[in-house]
Amino acid sequence: MRKTFLCLVMLCAACCMVHAQDIKDGSHRTIGRVESDGTVKNSSYSTIGHIKSDGTVQDGNYHTVGYIKNDGTIQDGNYHSIGYVKSDGTVQNGSYSTIGHIKKDGTIQDSNYHTIGYAKDVKATHAALLFFFKLLK
Repeated sequence: MRKTFLCLVMLCAACCMVHAQDIKDGSHRTIGRVESDGTVKNSSYSTIGHIKSDGTVQDGNYHTVGYIKNDGTIQDGNYHSIGYVKSDGTVQNGSYSTIGHIKKDGTIQDSNYHTIGYAKDVKATHAALLFFFKLLK
């Protein structure tokens, strides 16, 4: 499950990037890459997703799986709110229970503050997608 979460971090990074960036797991192993055009690739260089500049999140086949709103709301593909990102980086599910934290330095933590990954220079609302969308099977 953590591997799935961390691969989703790659989607989050795409909106903020000028050049490609590696995404690392909690042990600092590179698990994927985000290309400058928003294409998300896993460690085998297979495309697993995309994130558009308007906040639309897509899987590897360009099917829309969700949306990031400017106010921190995370929506599924049917525009239902499924989570929130507070201004301090706290990630909450649709019931407002805390499910994770996004630190300013790019550290991504679960609800118990265990580090599960790193995505440097990624906005908290984008990095939080790793808690909501599962693109890997």
